[in-house]
Amino acid sequence: MFLVIAEKPSVSQSLARILSAGEREDGYLFGKDCIVSWCLGHLAEYVSPEHYDSKYEKWEFADLPIVPEQWELSVAKDKKKQFAVLKKLLNRSDLDYVVNACDAGREGELIFKRVYDLSGSKIPVKRLWISSMEDSAIREGFANLKDGKEYENLCEASVCRAKADWLIGMNATRAFTTKYYKRLTVGRVQTPTLAMLVERQDAIDRFVKEAYYKVAVEGDGIRAVSESIKDEAEGIALAEKCNGKSAVIRKVEKIQKKNQPPKLYDLTTLQREANRFFGYTAQETLRELQELYEAKLVTYPRTDSQYITADMEQTALELLDLLPELLPFLQEESIGKNVRHIINNGKVSDHHALLPTKEALEQDFEEVSERQRNIFRLIGQRLAQAVSEECIYEETAVTVLCGGHEFSAKGKAIVQPGFKRIEDVFRNAVQKGKQVEKNSTDDTATIPEGLQEGMGIAEVRAGNNRHYSSPPKPYSEDTLLAAMERAGNQDFDEDTEKKGLGTPATRAAILEKLVSSGYAKRSGKQILPTADGKELIAVLPDYLKSAAMTAEWENKLLLMEKGKMDSSEFLQEITDLIDTMIAGCSAISGEEQSRFHQRESVGTCPVCGNPVYEGKKNFYCNNRECSFCLWKENRYVSSMKKLVDKKMVMDLLAEGRTHVKDLYSQKTGKTFAADLLMKAEDGRANFSLEFPKNKGNAKSGRNTGRNKK
Repeated sequence: MFLVIAEKPSVSQSLARILSAGEREDGYLFGKDCIVSWCLGHLAEYVSPEHYDSKYEKWEFADLPIVPEQWELSVAKDKKKQFAVLKKLLNRSDLDYVVNACDAGREGELIFKRVYDLSGSKIPVKRLWISSMEDSAIREGFANLKDGKEYENLCEASVCRAKADWLIGMNATRAFTTKYYKRLTVGRVQTPTLAMLVERQDAIDRFVKEAYYKVAVEGDGIRAVSESIKDEAEGIALAEKCNGKSAVIRKVEKIQKKNQPPKLYDLTTLQREANRFFGYTAQETLRELQELYEAKLVTYPRTDSQYITADMEQTALELLDLLPELLPFLQEESIGKNVRHIINNGKVSDHHALLPTKEALEQDFEEVSERQRNIFRLIGQRLAQAVSEECIYEETAVTVLCGGHEFSAKGKAIVQPGFKRIEDVFRNAVQKGKQVEKNSTDDTATIPEGLQEGMGIAEVRAGNNRHYSSPPKPYSEDTLLAAMERAGNQDFDEDTEKKGLGTPATRAAILEKLVSSGYAKRSGKQILPTADGKELIAVLPDYLKSAAMTAEWENKLLLMEKGKMDSSEFLQEITDLIDTMIAGCSAISGEEQSRFHQRESVGTCPVCGNPVYEGKKNFYCNNRECSFCLWKENRYVSSMKKLVDKKMVMDLLAEGRTHVKDLYSQKTGKTFAADLLMKAEDGRANFSLEFPKNKGNAKSGRNTGRNKK
């Protein structure tokens, strides 16, 4: 008897069907020789700091750093029932082994490990490692189960990643929050990503539009332009010099160029294209892709490879034969078979590139959502492009001489459309009147045939045209994902294995967290930093915002997966960084700490002499060691149906008294006027009343005036 644990109930049902485990119990399925259950995603997470020590319930800078000696996990409340099922199953005496069938990647290892460790089970672990939920792939996977120990390094990398995120998130967030008296959330990958958004927005905000000029000459079907000219008068003079004059073709250069077919999709490139074509967020694309995977329509989603392995050549050829049936817009097209373009064993680590599956032919696509159909079509047409011929075009550059000045014209003519034909067919199929952004900005102007050097143009029309320099474009999810993938590239050697912020599997969640935390916002396809996001980046040190350092950590996690780096060395770097961060926070000046609280003082504290500020419910002393405050809903003043307002406090702090006209007497049921007097005793305020007609004789009962809420 063996136990299989998958990540989700839907996946477990597919596995159970192949394993003939059709009987159902609460929380699992079973058959003659196996049990199949599920984790509901992340069942357990590292506990919060206050679990280790109750003192951490109150955020105090003096208590930092927080570095657990023994890391502890807790099960989410809404998942305790399912964990109880798994714990009981994992400790059954009749089990020979358990199969980790969670998603085949770093996070899948972490999800399983946490449940296994918390259960206290000691039974052997085997690993199901598949790249497709097709029946044939599942059968082959179970026929070739791996020893769980083969994935210990991958598992250790997942644990280190989670610990690093916890250490930086908990310590940096508490450090900067307590220093600036404002909630400031810091994340290992989230913060450098936000820094890129802020840097781009700053460049846009600082941009100053500058005019420049280009003179164009036209005649005999050709239009040529000058280089950029800064001075308008110079442009006007050149246009006047050339207008109506003859010109000569000084040079004609023709160069044949080739564009190679694109690679297959990995997760990040698919997310970028889905954003560009359909406006889907990275998270939306990942969610729909996961459902397509579980429905056996596409291969494993969270891949970082854009190639397949040599042993998949026949599978790829079979898929290409099926594409016209799967994608009706390709039925009139001749699909290439250059499968060698997409094969590279050295660039496939855990999973190959995204592909449609053969089982998709059996699917009724009317039951699939529009988003899922669009994503499936993207993946299918990309396969068709990737195995097509290159696009060959002829680029013509013409130099025209007029008025002693050279003007240039460029044109492009397609010789062999190649993969571009598939791209155009797909674009037309999905466009349907909508504007879809193009990747290329190439000028496709046509140059007249038969131009020869020395040919004359009898008379040209010339004009001076004003242009303006353009600011950088705000990030879209497409361009931000690309920037995250490239982040820090210039700081690495060419042979560095892993670069960028986050991984294909985590980037979508990072963007969603930036938006949900209020540090970024979406505006159409754009993703922009908010005022809070800009404020956070303004106060953080460079090393917490460094894309290069965070990308280097990702590279080290990959080295750890391959057994080339020790986990303790990685975590020591993280704790050293936290020590540096805390030392830096300790040196933040008092003036800098108040940057988010530049409020107008209402007066001076009568106890310690520091400024008093207005809060939501009270007026408080800026000195955190001082207990003086005046509650707006003060018990003594409230008994006379009056709230303490700003003007009253300013008078009390300046003169020790304030005149109040509309106090209410519970005895007479009428309002009256009196002076409210305040004295600070033992760090607290005592109140009494003095009537204008009898100054110097305070109202009896003044001991009832203690400043209590």
